[in-house]
Amino acid sequence: MKFGDFKFSKGIYEGLEAMGFNNPTPIQEKAIPPILRKQDLIGCAQTGTGKTAAYILPLLEHISNEISGKGQIHTLVLAPTRELAMQIDQHFEGFSYFVPVSSIPIYGGGDGLTWNQQKTALVEGADVIVATPGRLLAHIQLKYVDFSSLRCLILDEADRMLDMGFYDDIMKIISGLPVSRQTLMFSATMPPEIRRMAKKIMNDPVQIDLGIAKPAEGIIQGVYLLNEEQKLPLVKQLLHGKKLKSILVFSSTKKKVKTLEKEMHKLGFKVMAIHSDLIQKEREDALLKFRNKRIQMLVATDIISRGIDITDIDLVINFDIPNDPEDYVHRVGRTARAESTGVALTFVNRKEGRILDRIESLIGYKIHKIKVP
Repeated sequence: MKFGDFKFSKGIYEGLEAMGFNNPTPIQEKAIPPILRKQDLIGCAQTGTGKTAAYILPLLEHISNEISGKGQIHTLVLAPTRELAMQIDQHFEGFSYFVPVSSIPIYGGGDGLTWNQQKTALVEGADVIVATPGRLLAHIQLKYVDFSSLRCLILDEADRMLDMGFYDDIMKIISGLPVSRQTLMFSATMPPEIRRMAKKIMNDPVQIDLGIAKPAEGIIQGVYLLNEEQKLPLVKQLLHGKKLKSILVFSSTKKKVKTLEKEMHKLGFKVMAIHSDLIQKEREDALLKFRNKRIQMLVATDIISRGIDITDIDLVINFDIPNDPEDYVHRVGRTARAESTGVALTFVNRKEGRILDRIESLIGYKIHKIKVP
C-alpha cells in the first residue's frame, strides 16, 4: 500500500514527500481510513510504529477541508508528558508545512511568559491544541478556554496517562467538550480501566490491535546478570573506543544519571543528561542536541522513556532494569525504529530476577544472557 491510496490533499503529499515518507506502517494503513471516515477509534500499538502520523495525516485532511472561525479550536490532543506534547506538536508542524494548519503545545514548567503565551493561544484559537491534562485543566478553570467548536479529541498514550493519575483531570476536561465529536485513543496496552474509559467517552469505536507489548523485531536484545558495583565498569568497557553515533542510557535515579554523565564525559563522549533537577529549557536543549546529533549520548531517568521520537539510535542501555515490564518495551523501543535495527542491553542485579521474569513473560520469550567480561 502507498500513501497515494488515501487520496490526501496535495499539500499533505508535499509534506510527506519532503519528510521522506513513502509507504504507511501497519498502524497507519489500518487507522487512517476509519479516521478519514470520522469514526471513533482505539489503536493499540507500541512505540515506534508510526501511530502519531496515523492520526495527524487524516486530521490535517479534515482541518484543511473544514474552515474554522477565528478563536476556534478544531482538535485537542492530550498527552502524558511535556516531552510527548512537544514531539506531537513538532510532528504537526512537519506534516503541515504545506497545509495552513496551526498547532500549539500546552504544558507545565516554564515561567509567567510561557503561561501568557499559552493563554493567548487558547483565547485566540488554534487548529490543534496539544496539551498535558494538568496544565490544560489549570487554564480551563480560569474560564477563558472555548471548546464549543471542537470536532476531534485524541488521547495519546492513554495507558500512561492513567498510570500517572490523570484519569480525573481527563474526565473533567472531557465533560466540557462537545458530545458530538470524533474521539481517538491510542495506547500501548489495553488494561480494563482503558476499556472502561473508552465505553464512557467513545461511540462504537473501531478497534485496532497490533499485538502490543513486544519489542520490534529489529532490536537485538541482551541481558547482563551482575552485581550493582559491576555496572559502571561494564558500561565503560562496553563503550570504550566505540564509534557509535547515538547512545541512550536509562537509569533509575538522578544521582546515578549525574555520575554516568561525568564518567562518560571522561571517556570522551559528547554527553548530556536529563533528570528532574534540570529546568524545562535545559531538558529541551539536551533533547534537541541529541535529536540533531550534536551530542552522541543522552543519559536519562525514565522521564523520557516514552514519547520521545528520535531516530537512528544505535544502542540503548538499561543501566537499571525498569520495574514496569511495559517500560522495558518503551525503553528498548527507542532503537530499531520503523524498519531499522538496533541494540538494547539491560543490566540486572541479583535481586532483580523476578522483574526480568515478568518482562520475559510479557514479551513471550527469553532475552539472551551475555556473560559479564
